[in-house]
Amino acid sequence: MWDEKELLGVDFIPEPSDSRIVSVADPNALGHQEGWRSEVIGWAPQPVRVVPRRKRNPKLLLNTGIMMLICLILWALWNAHYVLLDIPPQKSEWAYEDSGVRDLQEMGLTGDGVRVCMVDTGLDLSHPDLEGVEVQFKDFVSNSAQPVDYGNLAHGTMMAGILVSDGYLYGVAPGVTLGMAAALGDNGDGTNSGDERLVADAIRWCWSEFDADIISLSLGGEIDPNATREGPSGNAVRQALDNGVFVVAAAGNDGGIDDDGRVASPSHIEEVISVAALSQDGEVWEGSSLGNELNSNGEIRTTPNQKPEIAAPGVGILSTGSDGQYYSSTGTSDSTVFVSGILALIIEAESSLSNPSLVCIEEVKTALMNSASQFGNENHDSSGGYGAINGAKWLQEIRSSGACA
Repeated sequence: MWDEKELLGVDFIPEPSDSRIVSVADPNALGHQEGWRSEVIGWAPQPVRVVPRRKRNPKLLLNTGIMMLICLILWALWNAHYVLLDIPPQKSEWAYEDSGVRDLQEMGLTGDGVRVCMVDTGLDLSHPDLEGVEVQFKDFVSNSAQPVDYGNLAHGTMMAGILVSDGYLYGVAPGVTLGMAAALGDNGDGTNSGDERLVADAIRWCWSEFDADIISLSLGGEIDPNATREGPSGNAVRQALDNGVFVVAAAGNDGGIDDDGRVASPSHIEEVISVAALSQDGEVWEGSSLGNELNSNGEIRTTPNQKPEIAAPGVGILSTGSDGQYYSSTGTSDSTVFVSGILALIIEAESSLSNPSLVCIEEVKTALMNSASQFGNENHDSSGGYGAINGAKWLQEIRSSGACA
């Protein structure tokens, strides 16, 4: 079992300009040249804290007149295994309720038959909530044939837990066929990062070999406004979109006074669904990255492709960690998985959405926009997109609009 004290000294967020960002820039990496950056940011959950199961001990009354009776009762409880109770950590049920996940699940939807691929730090299947999960694993960090998590605090395991947990926690879409491409890892200073070429290779594997319906990217890279051409990860995402795959990506965690006004790459790509994070009170998390009204060509973005597109739960989300522990995390990584999982439930319900054309992807995004709960009177908010996600309303809007028919 983890000792919480062992984690107190870990520096999860080394970015000097904003302590909430986990980022890495490697100027020596191949490709960091001539106008494009070989840089990938793997956002660690913020804040990360281990939520251990606590032991509760009965308090004995000191009244000697009833001591014998208490001993008899305790003996009976001991034999019934009730003296020491495992008190599980508090679930983030609000996130599943508010986002419409539970409404979709009440329709009998689990994501069955839908293929979701994550590019992350890998996966640790030893957690009891992940017992029985079948995953197609591809290792771009090393050569492991078995699932392994290379991340700081098991980032990939946490993201997978939000999606497919089936135990104490019940994920968004536990019936999906899961693919996990390990392309990020702990670089030694408490951050998760990776070579952009490996991330690009992992994205290509997701659509070309794993045959994903959805690629879920709880990661991102900084955008160089002076770049003259797109990096390999962006090219890989565009190939996935052209080959009939939905791509959902984190908007980024650099919100606040030092926000550069742009969502992360590759969530900036037009057809990608860029996701901001929501707190339990329905407000956009202050760390979510703002979106720019201009696209990479300097043109004004139009609906339904303004960035970010949607906000989903991403603050204080309980999920699976390493060594059987539960971790509570915050960030657009978490919210990205909620949107990916909801989309998987919708594809299960509407098989016509499988292998979508670019026109179909835009129609699905239009339905997402029209079904979202807006923030105030603005159709689009630069921090929260078109509003808070509601999965059941999204499905209803897709059906009523005849999207991808």
